[in-house]
Amino acid sequence: MSEEMYNFLSLIFLVGLISLQIFLSKKENKWVGLILPTINVIYSIVIIIGTAFSGNLSVVQIMIQALMSFLLCNTSTMILVVIYFFYREKRKKSKRKDEINADDLQ
Repeated sequence: MSEEMYNFLSLIFLVGLISLQIFLSKKENKWVGLILPTINVIYSIVIIIGTAFSGNLSVVQIMIQALMSFLLCNTSTMILVVIYFFYREKRKKSKRKDEINADDLQ
């Protein structure tokens, strides 16, 4: 596969993932929006465990590698969580506005 095709597919995947997170974050059930960040954290833990048991590395090297893996893997988790909280707050404000408008009508 060419590099351009790989980059294009990666971009499509990223846009799809962000779109899915926005969709899930807008749902009424607040737990649904935390599915993707949770999956990402579990994935990062699996990566760290794999790092810890690979090769003949010293404890310090394993800890540095595990920390770097954790930070790199959870960058996307932080982005997903920011999206979640942004849309949950937006939903709360909209709900409060609807309640105020309903009270004004009475």
